[in-house]
Amino acid sequence: MSRQIRLVVNPSAGKGRTLELLPQVAGTLRDGGADLDILLSRDFGEAQSMSGRAIQDGADVLAVMGGDGMMHLGVNTVAAAHLSGGSRTTLGLIPAGTGNDLCRGIGLDPQNAVAAAAVIAAGYSRSLDLAQVGDTFVAAVLATGFDALVNRRANQMPWPKGATRYALATMAELRVFSPLQYRLTLDGEVRELQAMLVAIGNTSSYGGGMLICPKADPYDGLLDVTIIHPVGRLKLLRLFPEMYSGRFVRDPSVEQLRVREMTVEGPGLVGFGDGEMIAAAPLTVCCAPHALPVFTPPG
Repeated sequence: MSRQIRLVVNPSAGKGRTLELLPQVAGTLRDGGADLDILLSRDFGEAQSMSGRAIQDGADVLAVMGGDGMMHLGVNTVAAAHLSGGSRTTLGLIPAGTGNDLCRGIGLDPQNAVAAAAVIAAGYSRSLDLAQVGDTFVAAVLATGFDALVNRRANQMPWPKGATRYALATMAELRVFSPLQYRLTLDGEVRELQAMLVAIGNTSSYGGGMLICPKADPYDGLLDVTIIHPVGRLKLLRLFPEMYSGRFVRDPSVEQLRVREMTVEGPGLVGFGDGEMIAAAPLTVCCAPHALPVFTPPG
């Protein structure tokens, strides 16, 4: 019997490239023997409804195609159903946006939607850990400092699109930024400190490949925490390019930890996970081990 795949697509992702790639993606899935239904969503609410209906209908696979917002939607839909014990649906991720950090973090080529479809067709899956904040799941990184404020500013900018918007948001935020006050509870140990940012990673990167938690392993039952202690604005600006290689961790201002659960408190702090606004502080974040069945490359 062929697998039933529901493919929920954000047709506006990737500056129009999504619809160009869709025939190849669909062909790859069907060549793998799938019974494929393609659902084009007009907005986030409709994509959410389509994804939930796929779970209710007992689809073997919920595949999502688009940017980070679609990935986050797919993660939360499948993980919630999986942890409730009433679902056998596995998530498939097909990157077609600009960031694609979750895909990168589980070994998919973030720039190759057709190759990601081939991974789903091959049928190998693993159970991925997630970071859980209340009823919301974060698959990649939860940002709570300067990085979160940049994300918020970028989301409010109507133009330009893509990586340029984040570069401009970074420069704008840097002009007014000062260290933030944190109260962290790390597996029961309380610390009060100032920091430029505290990032909590299930996978290693955010922002389109910035390795903020370079050693994060989404299968180890732990969350990686990166703290950048107070530095000058120019020093912070110099550290950002080094995040793409992970070399920034050699700087004395950078501290790295691993925890199972932590609480983040502090005035004005907000949490952005997988590029989406999650909540304002206080934030309690815990690792949800093996919470998400997802197709990955083998090995």
